[in-house]
Amino acid sequence: MTDDVPSPPARDPLAFFASGRGGALAVALSVVALGLAAAPYATGGGFGEKVRAYLIANPQVLDEAVQARQRAEEADRVETINANVAANAGLLAPDPRDPAVGPASAKVTVIEFFDYRCPGCKAVSEEFLALIRAHPDVRFVFKEWPILDRGDDTTSNYAARAALAAHAQGRYLPVHQALMAEPALDPAAVDRILTENGVDLALARTHMTSAETDDLISDIHTAGQTLGLVGTPTFLINGRTTSTINPVEVSAAIEAAKRS
Repeated sequence: MTDDVPSPPARDPLAFFASGRGGALAVALSVVALGLAAAPYATGGGFGEKVRAYLIANPQVLDEAVQARQRAEEADRVETINANVAANAGLLAPDPRDPAVGPASAKVTVIEFFDYRCPGCKAVSEEFLALIRAHPDVRFVFKEWPILDRGDDTTSNYAARAALAAHAQGRYLPVHQALMAEPALDPAAVDRILTENGVDLALARTHMTSAETDDLISDIHTAGQTLGLVGTPTFLINGRTTSTINPVEVSAAIEAAKRS
């Protein structure tokens, strides 16, 4: 998940918050509100200027406040998703239509919701495949969730359908890996990847436009929205989401689930 957040100006840390970017603005407003509330009780004059001078001299305080707010928001997100999963457990029930690796009877199941054009998904793809190799006793389920299409650009949807077509021909993992590794994904690149990995393109196109594929993509969209997922990749381990996409921490969560 990415967000193009501008760097704060070097000379005036307050100016960054005045630009109105997400949680940072909320933190800044809280600081201002606190200053106004405390002003009548402050000793000496120019309380607001003293606060401003302190923050300019110690800008790391603003960074710490923003980080604390982000941690709180992330904790709220995780709690909300986990509650939604508990209330809608059927949405993550084993689905034979989903590509999956590992024993169906595994004690631990890891589900990933992803989009082939998601920078975060691409960044952790190799490490995630390494996790699959490192945990042969775990069930890994791939949820094709194309959410990055805009307007006439439907490459994410095309790639997801192509991967499912490759799955029908027993070529899912190599195609999945190649799609994740492709830096300039478009329909032509997707077709090339299918061909290079031994997929019959004519059969694949029939599967890509089938009612079965339509239904699966629609069901995954419904699951993502109902569970309150906010972006890709999202990992769920035995029905509980992780607070990070860091493969090391995902692996630690897998180990913890094995011990539980």
